[in-house]
Parts: sequence; structure tokens; C-alpha cells
Amino acid sequence: MATTKSLLNTPADHSPNTQLTIDGLQVPGHAGELLIDLLNSRTAADAQKAIPQVCYVPQMGPIQSCDTCIVKVNGELVRACATRVVAGMNVETAGEAVDIAQREAFDRILQNHMLYCTVCDNNNQNCTIHNTTKELDVKHQSRPYKPKPYEKDMSNPFYRYDPDQCILCGRCVESCQNVQVNETLSINWESEHPRVLWDGGTKIDGSSCVSCGHCVTVCPCNALMEKSMLGEAGYLTDTPQDALNNMIDVVKGVEPPIGYGPILALSEIESEMRTKRTKRTKTVCTYCAVGCSFEVWTRDRHILKIEPTHGPANGISTCVKGKFAWGHINSDDRLTKPLLRDGDSFREIEWKEALDIIERTFKRIKAEHGPDALAFIASSKCTNEESFLMQKLARAVIGTNNVDNCARYCQNPATMGLQRTVGYGGDSGSISDIEKAGLVIIVGANPAENHPVLATRVKRSHKHRGQRLIVADLRKHEMAERADIFFQPKPSTDLVWMCAIAKYIIDSGLAKMDFVNQWVNNFDAYKKSLEPFTMEYAEQITGVPAKTLTTVAHEIAAADGVCILFAMGLTQHCGGSDTTTALSNLLLVTGNYMRPGAGAYPLRGHNNVQGASDFGSMPNVFSGYQKVDDPDIRAKFEADWGVTLPTTTGLDNHEMIRAIQDGTLKSLYIKGEDTITSDANAGDVGDALGVCEFLIVQDINFSETCRYADLVLPATSSLEKDGTFTSTERRIQRIYKAMEPLGESKADWEIIQLVANRMGGNWNYKHPSEIMDEVARLTPLFAGVSYDRLEGFNSLQWPVHADGTDSPLLFTENFPFPDGKAKFYPVEYIPPCEEISEEFDLHLNNGRMLEHFQQGSMTDRTAGVKAMSPTTFLEISPELAAERGITTGRHVQLTSPYGIVKVQVVVTDRVQGKQLYMPINSVIEPVNRLTSSHTDRNTHTPAYKETTVLMTLLPERSKDNKSPIPRTNFRNGHRTPQSGVEIERKWARADYHLPGTTPGDKLVQIASTTV
Repeated sequence: MATTKSLLNTPADHSPNTQLTIDGLQVPGHAGELLIDLLNSRTAADAQKAIPQVCYVPQMGPIQSCDTCIVKVNGELVRACATRVVAGMNVETAGEAVDIAQREAFDRILQNHMLYCTVCDNNNQNCTIHNTTKELDVKHQSRPYKPKPYEKDMSNPFYRYDPDQCILCGRCVESCQNVQVNETLSINWESEHPRVLWDGGTKIDGSSCVSCGHCVTVCPCNALMEKSMLGEAGYLTDTPQDALNNMIDVVKGVEPPIGYGPILALSEIESEMRTKRTKRTKTVCTYCAVGCSFEVWTRDRHILKIEPTHGPANGISTCVKGKFAWGHINSDDRLTKPLLRDGDSFREIEWKEALDIIERTFKRIKAEHGPDALAFIASSKCTNEESFLMQKLARAVIGTNNVDNCARYCQNPATMGLQRTVGYGGDSGSISDIEKAGLVIIVGANPAENHPVLATRVKRSHKHRGQRLIVADLRKHEMAERADIFFQPKPSTDLVWMCAIAKYIIDSGLAKMDFVNQWVNNFDAYKKSLEPFTMEYAEQITGVPAKTLTTVAHEIAAADGVCILFAMGLTQHCGGSDTTTALSNLLLVTGNYMRPGAGAYPLRGHNNVQGASDFGSMPNVFSGYQKVDDPDIRAKFEADWGVTLPTTTGLDNHEMIRAIQDGTLKSLYIKGEDTITSDANAGDVGDALGVCEFLIVQDINFSETCRYADLVLPATSSLEKDGTFTSTERRIQRIYKAMEPLGESKADWEIIQLVANRMGGNWNYKHPSEIMDEVARLTPLFAGVSYDRLEGFNSLQWPVHADGTDSPLLFTENFPFPDGKAKFYPVEYIPPCEEISEEFDLHLNNGRMLEHFQQGSMTDRTAGVKAMSPTTFLEISPELAAERGITTGRHVQLTSPYGIVKVQVVVTDRVQGKQLYMPINSVIEPVNRLTSSHTDRNTHTPAYKETTVLMTLLPERSKDNKSPIPRTNFRNGHRTPQSGVEIERKWARADYHLPGTTPGDKLVQIASTTV
């Protein structure tokens, strides 16, 4: 039976509530906490000595494999990592018996590991084996090192496994099974020579390993190591292997007479030298919006590794992109100078000329056509400060509200639905609430691939803490496979089943009416609006059996806290805003706001898509969602900026394209957004960009949109500047400059300031912190945000009050409406804008892949990621494949009313019937050639998920018709789930006993020979 695991994003309670004795002293402790945590928390003055601990990682909990943390409790030898504090217990951390046990345990470890620290790339003062050897003052090993009969596994593009260095601590297995919960790794404890196994015994490549890097991060030695470290981290480690082997042999030869002391001293000198040239910089991931933070280790411009430690969102967790996909930082095609169109090509120019052109053209267009002939698109990849300056450039300098960001393409319907009902368009709580909810419902989202670190929290709680999981999606992705209940509604019908469940809950007396009566307005109108949504009607429209929906209703009503996670599968429809509204109504009627472990969680797609909107890059609001048409708010900004501001709502992204085609918009300035591959109906968008009179594109690489530009400006990457990002849980975090800008590229905020000053802005920002200070004084939502309060790994979740108090959980006292109450917002079901027909008889769904981000602009520039999935593919169901005589590998053509793509097929039961799925990771055959210009009725978010196509078989293009998914891709692997390390199997071995419990155990400490 699975054991209960600790929460990963909720700190354990260590507040003292009892007393115990440690080494003769009365010590306060918390009943039930792990003894090892209490011992680790003691100051050096209180502790007789530090407790060795090789396998224990606080974020993961007890593994019990290394035995080095043995202490005496009430006279018995026990592992401190697995012993809970009990009132009155007597603990001894020193003494002969404890010393014998700890040294015996560590000697067994050294039998599996060759100490050659000076020539090891992992010798960076954080190697647990090296440090424990020093702490225990080990001079010699009693047991000689025994190599294992296995070769190094170098098959993964990002890391390698060296069985000869593996100490079998099980950290990697625990992290894979119970933190990442990918369930790939195990140890064959019954073997004569145990080792870590991938999928029970295959090579890493081709196994179910998703290259998340958890195992590498927690490995206490060099058994698992990033390939980017090999030959790069140390002073001697780039020596040819034969020479390294000879050096290792010399070290092992001198160890018997002199002991480890002098050898370790030499390695520590060399390790200290490494710190002089290795820079460790805190940063935040620039892929999805989970907000993972970590240290990036760099040597000049070489990225040695990413090391997560204690980021507030991720702790020790990463995914393949955040851990390894950094090739875009130093890619050969980084933009380093401004480029000016010269016919069908571009030529490099100096910054002065680029700024001259911008100034001259902007002033001419403004004079001839007015300020609204110019428009600006901010980036969800850039910082909050850069979003704020982009909208300030548009409003205060140019004089237009024509500014937007790519939230228009994904999350604006979620924001609107939540603002209608509860006031704030953000996550109701934090990831910590999601992991402790009684029930998680995932609708139109694939977090295991799109928000993988957040998904690990759900997977862990579902596996080990009794959390229930319900998934509603067109496609049977990983979270659907794991779900307790999975159902597949027809496309664009989620609103119907949500309303039907709400009606059933009310009619059955299951609604939380105490909550509704106290905290929610407009119940009667809402109840009346639900009259059409019977279970029978819902089954007819959605295709989901009424029995299933009734079961879901009872699960929601009975759960101790419900969190609904949703994303673009719900928002990217013509009725996306209304569906989000229905979702929020359902949470209100069941009392799932204003409490921990509950609420609505729109999973933001880009690292700063939340912040780009929060900081004002939208046509209708300033920073903090302050309305541009509110005279009082506008007057506040006018007084601070010393300008007169435009009064009417500007154009959004969708309207900008239409305005270019209408001839009213003459200039478009796009910052960090690949519009041609991101917007729907790419052919139509391309036509518009092609006729735009003056198009500026600002980016780090030459994107597809750059091909349409008149002027391309070189920006810096996230590692080359300071700033802040805001994650999906409204968490604001700092990024720090890890390296200098490449070539003549500049930070986006610096470029915007240069443009503003050419247009008379007279700005004088010297650092992004000054921009944040301005935001804070103008924006109640961020009143207490400052760089000092965000120092290091500190973070703040908005709203942030002036005293720095933030809001991990929203709505603790009221809702942000005048009377403090939320409100039900009645909605009606309107069928999708586009449905399958006799000609276009298949429905095409689309979305991201785990290893790639969006169309791959960044991830394609990491060779290992590109090798994992070099091309896109089309998933079709087995029944459709049988009907049309299609097998995996066959090439087909998809035709929609808007375009054509050619793609290779994968037959899979992840989709059913006439449902197709195509990832968006291609610029060669992009799915957005097929999507329409239909949009959400309220926000103009494109209805990407309402796409119908005709599928035509193409002639064979290759003899073997191989799958477009390479053999080595993790999708071809087979997981080996188990409860964890299964340490009892190790204890059952004939050659195992608890160290220090047999007469043969003795102090392993032989005197060194004097030389």
C-alpha cells in the first residue's frame, strides 16, 4: 500500500510543541516531524556534530538506503531520517556505537564509488560523497572499491549514467517515482550487482525517461551528471580519458600509505579554484508559466548546468526544457546587430541608423495619419518591466492605446470569465493549494506536457495522498490515463456539462448555500439560466453519459476542496469566455473559493504571459487592470508621466491585423513575439504583415515574423539582463544577469527607452528596479513590490500591499467588488463557429509537446531536443486508421478552408473516432495554416480548437514508412511504476544488516602510514 508522502510546495510544520532530550540537553521539537530535520536545524553550538546523511533530501523525505544518519533513540540504533519526534524521546547523536554504525554504513557506500575528486567534474563543493568523506574524517576504506560489470550509459543527449560510480542510494529512483512521478527508474535489488534501471533494464534513450533532470539534480555524486559539465567544470577534467585513468590510478596507488586526507585537501584546493571561474546566477525559466527558479552555472558563456534547489514553485524540480533546453542562448543565429530590409534580404546597420529610421518613420506616420496608425505588441517572454515600458511607449509617447500581448491568443477568455464572477483574473491560490486539494479536475489542459513541474504535484498527491483526479479532454493524455474518472466531451461543449452539473448539484440539495447566501450575488438569475441544462440535454450535446456526469457531480459535492485546472483546450473557442464563466459559477455554487485547496487555476502558457497583461500591455487597461477609460485613473497616470493620454480603448492583436488590411494601421512594432506562427489563420496574417507599411520586429533570433520586417532589432536573452517575471500563480520573481549581451544586442527595456527618447520621451531609467518602483507607486495591485523584497529566491504573489504583505490565497476576506461579494454570471450555450461537414469531415485539435515550446523557436536550437522530436506528426485513432487504410508513418495532406499542410501519421488510442491531434512544434508545416479567423465572442482570442479538415492520403515518401516519432523518444518507452525505492527489498538481501548491530561491525578507521 502506498505510503503518504509530504507535500512539496507546503512547508512542514516545525513549530515546537513538545520536548525531547538530545545528547543530554532538553530540546523543543514538533511531535511527528522527522528527527533528521530537527537535528539539521540545530545550531553548531547546540550540536555535538553534524549528522551524516547521504540519501536524505528534505524535499523528498526518507529513503533509508544509506544508513549514515543512524543515531540512538531510547538506547536503540535507528535511522534519523525515518524516525518521528515523540515527546520525551532520548536521542544520542554521538558515542562509540553511533560512530561505528555511521562509519560502517559509509564504508559500504565507498565500496561502490571510486574517489577521484580532483579529476571529477562534479567536485564543486556540493558532492555529498566527497563532503561526507571529509566530515567523517575517513582515512581509508575497509572494503575495497568493487567495479560493476556495466558500461556507462551515454545514450541520453543531456546526461550520462556511470554505474561504477553509483552508490545505490536510490535518490534518483525516489525522485523519478515520487517527485516527478514519471516512474521510469528502479533498482534491481535482487541482482548480484544491483544498478539503477530505466524501464526495467533498457538504455536511457528509448526508455520512458522524459529528461526532466530530477535524477541528475539529486544524485549525491557523479554517477548521474549533465553532459554539459563533462570536461568543462574542472581544471584537469578535459584531459584525454587515458590520461585521466592514469591519474586516477596514481591517486589510488598513494591512498593506502597516506590516507584520504591529503588527497581530499588537494581536491578541495582545486574545487575552490573552480569557484573563481564558475558563476552561479539565480534565474527563472523562460518556457511555461509554472515559474521554476534555479541557479544557472556558467563559465564565461558556456552553460555548465541548471541547479534547482529551493525555488518557491519548483523546489528541486525541473522539466526537460528548463533543465536542458538552453541552446538558443548561444545559437549561431543570435541577432547581434540591427538589420534593415534591402530588397528580399537584410543588411546589418548601426544602432544610430536604426533609431534614425524609427524616429523619422514614426513621426511621419503620426503626423500624416495620427497616433492610432501605430500599434505595439509586447512579449510574454520579456520581463514585467519591459511590458510596462512597451505600453508606456504606446500611450505616453506615441499617444495610442493600440498595445496588446499574446495573452490574446490564449488566456484572455480565462481572465474575463474570472473577472466577471470573482473579480481577479488569476489563479485563486497557489500550487500548494493544488497539491493539497481533495479533488483536482483538469479540463482542456495537458499539464504533464505543458506544465510538467506543476503536474508532478498532482501526480504525487494522487499517487500517495489520496487526491482524486478527474480529467475532461478530447485526448487521452498522461493525466487522463492516471485519472480516476476520464471523459471525452465533444469539441466546444464543456460549458454544457459544467452547467448541467451545477444544475444537478442545486436540484439535489448539494449546493453550499451557506457560502452562496453569504458571499455570492445573483443566485436566482443564475439558477433560472440553468433550466435548459438537464442531464439528458448534456448527454445529447456533449456525448458524455448522464451517469458519468452525475458521478462527477457527487465527487465535486463530496470533495474536501476542488481545484479546477484549465488551459487552451477550454479558452481557444468562440465561447471560451463563457465556458470559463460557467466553470467559475460551478466553483461558487459548491463553495470552492475563499479557502485553501480550492478554486480556479487557468494554467498560463508562457513564462510571463500573466505579467505581460498585469503590467498593462493590453488595449483597455494600464498596469494592474486599471481601466484606460476611467478619468480618475487616467488623471493619475497623466500627472505622473506629465502627458495627456488617449481616452478610448485601442486595438487588440486580432484587430491590428484587420486594421492593416483595411489600410488604417500603418506601423506595427512587435517585441519578442513570433506573430506569424502564433496567430491563427497564418496565411491571412502573413498577407497582412506583408503589406504593413513599417514593421519592426525585436527578437533574439531571426524568427519567421522577422522575414516580413522592415527593421529587425537585436534583443538580449533572459540570461543577459535583470528584471522580473510573474508566474501562473501570480508569483513575481527576479531574474539576474548571468552573462553580458551578445554582440550589440540590448535588453528590451533599453531599446524601448532609446526609441521613446528619440520621440521626445525624456526617460532616464538606469535599471529595471526603477521601472518597478514606478509601477508600485501607480498600481495598487503591486503597491508593495520592490526589488529588495524580491532579493534572491524571495517572491511575492499579487495583490501586494504597501507593507509587503502578499496574497498566496486570493479572496480570504472578500471579493474585489464594491460590496465584497462575488457574483453569478449567467451564460448560454452557443454551438461552435465551425463544425465538421460533409467536405471537412474531421476535427483537428492541436497543442504543445513536452520537449518543445510552441513552434520550437527556442527549443529547436537545442540539438538534443531537436533529436527527440525533429518534426511534427498527426495523431489519428485506430478506428479511423482502419477505416481509411492508414498506418503509422503514412504521409497525409490536411486541408481546411484556410490552408494546407502535409504531415506524417501516428496511429494511437490517445484520440478517438474522427478526432485528430497535431502538435504545434513546426514552422515548416505549421498547424496555424489550417486554423481560422474565428474568435471568442468577447475577447477576440482565436478559436484554434474549432478547426475542421479534410484528410487526403499522399503517395509513400519512404520505403519503410517509419514513425515520425523517433525510436529513442520517451513516448515509445514503458514505465515501471512502483511505490518508490522499495528499500525493503535491499534489507531482505542476505548480505545486508543494519550497520552497527553485529559483532563484526567495528570502527572503520585505520591509522595512516607515515611517509
